[in-house]
Amino acid sequence: MENFAFAPAYELPSWPFTPPPELGSTTPVRHPIVIVGAGPSGLTLACDLAQRGVHAVLLDEDDTVGVRGASSRGICYAQKSLEIFERLGIYERIAAKGITWSFGRTFSGEQEVYNFNLQANSVSRQPPFINLQQFYIEWFLVERILALGLTDVRWKSRVTHVEQLADGVRLSIETPAGSYTLEADRLIDATGANSPIRTQLGIDTHSSRSTDRWCISDVRFKKPLPTERWTWVDAPFNEGRGVWQHLMADGVWRIDYQMPEDCDTATISKPEVAGARLREQLGPDVEFEFVWIGPYGYRDHLLDSFRHGRVFFIGDAAHVVSPFGARGGNSGIQDAANLGWKLALVAQGQAGDALLDSYDAERQPAARQNLQVTSRSARFLAPRSPAEHTLRRAVVALAARHPFARTLVNTGRMSVANDYPVAPQLPDGGHTVQNLPLRWADGRETTLMQLLADGTQCIGLWCMPTRAQADAAREATASLPLRLLAIGDYSGDNGDSGDSGLPTLQADDRLAAHLCIGGTGGFALVRPDAYRAAVLANATPQSIASALRTALALDIDPTP
Repeated sequence: MENFAFAPAYELPSWPFTPPPELGSTTPVRHPIVIVGAGPSGLTLACDLAQRGVHAVLLDEDDTVGVRGASSRGICYAQKSLEIFERLGIYERIAAKGITWSFGRTFSGEQEVYNFNLQANSVSRQPPFINLQQFYIEWFLVERILALGLTDVRWKSRVTHVEQLADGVRLSIETPAGSYTLEADRLIDATGANSPIRTQLGIDTHSSRSTDRWCISDVRFKKPLPTERWTWVDAPFNEGRGVWQHLMADGVWRIDYQMPEDCDTATISKPEVAGARLREQLGPDVEFEFVWIGPYGYRDHLLDSFRHGRVFFIGDAAHVVSPFGARGGNSGIQDAANLGWKLALVAQGQAGDALLDSYDAERQPAARQNLQVTSRSARFLAPRSPAEHTLRRAVVALAARHPFARTLVNTGRMSVANDYPVAPQLPDGGHTVQNLPLRWADGRETTLMQLLADGTQCIGLWCMPTRAQADAAREATASLPLRLLAIGDYSGDNGDSGDSGLPTLQADDRLAAHLCIGGTGGFALVRPDAYRAAVLANATPQSIASALRTALALDIDPTP
């Protein structure tokens, strides 16, 4: 039997357990915000709040990142998530460490069916995707949180009991130094797919009945492969099942092999079995070493509501979808970005509880859409009837010859930022705004994320307002979290007596088109999470103030 080489194990960081001040106290201490779970979504939320100057307590059972054994887990981070990381101050580290890609190929058997380039329609400073092992993302987030210094990170802290109160939540916590109790105005559950908090509260997840199974091989090759996403619909080297092939950081390749639902997970993960699959795929002489091998299984689930009283669910605690298209981890990061600014404004007394209701109203439909999209991909990749097999063969055959059929080859619709439905706080729905490169009137460069990184406020982008209009708008919104900016060129003969007195960005056709604003008087309101909340054709100070109050749910009664 061949002995397969394993690369040296990753040395993941660990952080010390510090006994909390509540130990030995008989009276629970009340905290405004407590987050349970230091995975990507929980860490993103803690970092988002800290960036906004908001204190939070973060609890996690472990004292490190990732999982023991340093598996890659989530690897594919989409543009919207990368834009969030830009605002949080860790994007440059991710870009330097990870693998940027936008090109992919799809195969059926030995034949390339089609290829795609996701860069084509992007105007963002961030690329469509960067591949990076999940533990690096978590690592960078922890270090950023500690540098910001506003989060009480408590390692080796396991929540054993949760009790909903009339005005908060009481938690029992077990640590190496003993147990204690604390209270929170609001609790955020980011503990993942097997959330003990969700289970204890008796919340139905509507889990699917079947389990999709995969075997992941993290591998280094002596001879590099192309830096592209390669997908096989029905790989001949994997008994006609799906295969994904991605490059990650440190020259490590992530190869996912779809497995039968009834497979023996211990057997498929043996080095000799995984090695035989690689040799079947890449040839008998391929030289490689394993970094990690392991089984992966999931069942879809989706909560009816992401808010239950004072408890909010984010990430896998709220929803689990199949991995096709990288919509799982990215959705959790975007849950955190949606909830973070709302918690911040409520904690700072600038918004009410109705704004927190909008988290569920926006992110639950987004998760439902992701579940529908990925479920269709799962059915295409794992047909469950002869008719579905016949349909897939026909689609793949057509796609090789006819461009119209290529959109039907469903190996995973890649993660995009979901639009939000029409709602009281979003009369026209919500639409993401990409991280456009911008210039101030004096030529200095900036980006939308840099504009949003300071504090917690909406951005009002107004085409060529007069000074009188700008002054009146500032007065009308003086008590509200809004940063007004002008767009345009005040240097020429434009009929105005001078500039608006507002910080001014250079006019840019891409900016105007992306924000859907026309000429003079056009106005776009962008929320702190970089979603467009309103567009006004001929803005007035009163209409701007009204749009802002609507976006912040200030005139909406909260759910009882």
